[in-house]
Amino acid sequence: MPNPTRTTASEPSPRPTAEVLHYTAFTTDPAGGNRAGVVLDASLLDEADMVAIAAGLGYSESAFVTAGPDPDDDRSFTLRFFSPRAEVGFCGHATVATAVALAERLGEGDYGFHTAAGHVPVTVREDDGVLKATLTSVEPHVLAADPADVAEALAALGWRPGELDDALPPRIAFAGVRHLVLAASTRERLADLDYDFDRLSRLMRRLGLTTVQLVWRETANVFHVRDPFPVGGVVEDAATGAAAAAFGAYARDLGLVPADARLTLHQGHDMGRPSLLEVGLRAGDPRVRVTGAAIAVPPVAAPRP
Repeated sequence: MPNPTRTTASEPSPRPTAEVLHYTAFTTDPAGGNRAGVVLDASLLDEADMVAIAAGLGYSESAFVTAGPDPDDDRSFTLRFFSPRAEVGFCGHATVATAVALAERLGEGDYGFHTAAGHVPVTVREDDGVLKATLTSVEPHVLAADPADVAEALAALGWRPGELDDALPPRIAFAGVRHLVLAASTRERLADLDYDFDRLSRLMRRLGLTTVQLVWRETANVFHVRDPFPVGGVVEDAATGAAAAAFGAYARDLGLVPADARLTLHQGHDMGRPSLLEVGLRAGDPRVRVTGAAIAVPPVAAPRP
């Protein structure tokens, strides 16, 4: 694993540095997916260092890896996630990126990630020459959304109440972090995203939301999604694994899909970074599985708002 720079006792003590790997997740195309920075040895970094690195990268999130709680398990790790502004309790695309980065060095198989949201098992397998990671969420839950909060979200988005799909009512869904799920009645409504960044950010901070997941249902098991992320200092996520897991719980809770189901989520197309997220539900298991590929990419920072 890469190691941060160390100094001797007689030298000045500069801020520690660490090697940052660059990956894009939920795609096999360098021009697609959601980029994440991955630091495989963050043992010498403090929280301020992690925020500074994440801010310098400008990606929606970056992952910082340290040893797991079991010193005898070499596939157990602790992960922390940072947006350009602050720590995030859980991030799906950075989890997938980290799992693939580790599998490229340690091999395919099962990994255990300890996050602020809880323990997240991840399995990495090669599929037609591409490494894909499947994360298993913490136990999810779905809550009613207050109509006043929904109205404020719509106002911030510039959406009218009549542009929502009544078959997919607003809910707050959690599978590691909280997301407000709002379903558009048409693909055109989903495609036209021009929102009040500060107003939506204020609402999300008050409600403890990580993203607002905007959804349009194409077929029974195929959905198009977009995820504004102003609380992280990012206009929009190109692929949001945590929201995909939460949406799987939402779809099951509302009876939109069978107990055993596989959903396909298309994200990032409207911002020119197409991403593909696969969501798996199993009867008798409340947890949600999210699968995606990830590849290493050149170190080009994502645009900032």
